Amino acid sequence: MENLLINHTHTQDSQAEVTPDLAVQLLKDGNQRFLDKSILNRSFDKQIELTSKGQYPFAAIVSCIDSRIPTEIVFDQGIGDVFNARVAGNFVNRDILGSLEFACKLAGSKLIVILGHTSCGAVKGACDHAELGNLTAMLDNISPALDEVKTSEATDRSSKNIDFVNEVAVQNVHLNIARLKKDSPVLNEMIENGEIKVVGAMYDVATGKVSYI
Repeated sequence: MENLLINHTHTQDSQAEVTPDLAVQLLKDGNQRFLDKSILNRSFDKQIELTSKGQYPFAAIVSCIDSRIPTEIVFDQGIGDVFNARVAGNFVNRDILGSLEFACKLAGSKLIVILGHTSCGAVKGACDHAELGNLTAMLDNISPALDEVKTSEATDRSSKNIDFVNEVAVQNVHLNIARLKKDSPVLNEMIENGEIKVVGAMYDVATGKVSYI
């Protein structure tokens, strides 16, 4: 089983053997390889061939569009291993939830990761109440996290305070996990039945490390 997971893209049989807890461990192990500079040597040509007739990813990751967080790379995964849903501020809405329902209920993924990151530009925009075209409405999805972080009157709550920004980013992950459970009965039922797990994590853009929260 271990060699199959490391050296090949997933098949229907290998995906079925992955439990939610194992899915978490596979991503943890992959990020550690990334940090240790010992990423696996994959044949992407072979993986394209193997996935041409179907896909069996073991996890789905909701992350920011930030160019510094290419999820397959930082988790050391190959073609066909994980679903990716990317949007500035890594929030869930109806479209993202529908995509995750497909990933888990129909395509068999065992894990959803809501992945925030440090120094998030979208979070900074929310902190500064930025307004620009469609960006204004998009940042409304992050504003609840901003409101949840309580500070003293003297605290700088703008993007200049990176500690505050990162605290909002963590809160944003927590709120979107709650939003996922509330707004997707399909996924919530799978969570309650132990079929899938949902976890929150933060990626540090300065170190490459993923920490689970």
